[in-house]
Amino acid sequence: MNERHLVLWDGECGFCRRCVTWLQRTSAADRLECVPYQQAAATLPDDLAAACERAVHVVSRDGDVLRAGRAILFIAGEIGWQRSSRVLARAPFIWIVDWLYAVVARHRSIFSRLLSLRAPRE
Repeated sequence: MNERHLVLWDGECGFCRRCVTWLQRTSAADRLECVPYQQAAATLPDDLAAACERAVHVVSRDGDVLRAGRAILFIAGEIGWQRSSRVLARAPFIWIVDWLYAVVARHRSIFSRLLSLRAPRE
């Protein structure tokens, strides 16, 4: 069993990079291992690697795989928003969370520009 939950995110996305940078500064950083899926793809099952191209994923310590809105709610619970996460994980709220995740994911380049969240240049 892993000591930390694995967060698989798009390492090529500036918006995602900024969110992960913020997440790593929280108190949950010791419980979450954030890895760009591109770096982990060789060690992931093919179906999971392909799914990571479309959404953030969390592989919990127990091996449960959460994606998109559910992954975000899991992360929110880990950083201290347990009550809100539990409420939002129930119908009909989870449908709204998943819809909002899809909107942001589909238009993340726009959100990056609007929020001035750009990937740091290397």
